[in-house]
Amino acid sequence: MKSMFFAVSLAFVAGGALATPAIYKIDPNHTYPSFEGDHMGGLSVWRGKFRSSSGTLTLDTEAHLGNVDVTVDASSIDFGMEKLNEHARSADMFDVAKFPTATYKGKLANFKNDVPTEVDGEFTLHGVTRPLMLEIRSFKCQPNPMTKKLTCGADAAATFDRADFGIDFGKTHGFNMTTKLAIQVEAIKAD
Repeated sequence: MKSMFFAVSLAFVAGGALATPAIYKIDPNHTYPSFEGDHMGGLSVWRGKFRSSSGTLTLDTEAHLGNVDVTVDASSIDFGMEKLNEHARSADMFDVAKFPTATYKGKLANFKNDVPTEVDGEFTLHGVTRPLMLEIRSFKCQPNPMTKKLTCGADAAATFDRADFGIDFGKTHGFNMTTKLAIQVEAIKAD
């Protein structure tokens, strides 16, 4: 009986050691980090997005573990107004010549019913790295009905002070530095 228990235990441990998290590549055609920020101290709210991003999601739903690693092309900023896009790319704001990318690296956290509800990570923007917790408002994995590939999608959000990252244009004119970040993301399981 003991040898049978030992064999079953060994098989369980060996099987667990062989299990590996799945890796998903971010689909740039279905991923758009967007943001909103104050204009003129409450006069209006400006919204924009980044049109180019890449990265990976590593996920093990059974073990409640996962990582996110995302890179955003800062020059792909788009407010829907080219003059504002050019100003945002300049040294006054994002300074994309000096800081061409923004990155986010974090661990999936606070799983409920095998689904993460947060990402605990670090955001690097304008050459400054700071902790940033993302709230995952929705998360789902399923076969894509068109491609048949396993795809995970999420809607995540956070709020931060852009001046903390050295982007304080407008502060002296009374602009509120609070920035709301919203991320729609889809990632396809790697072959």
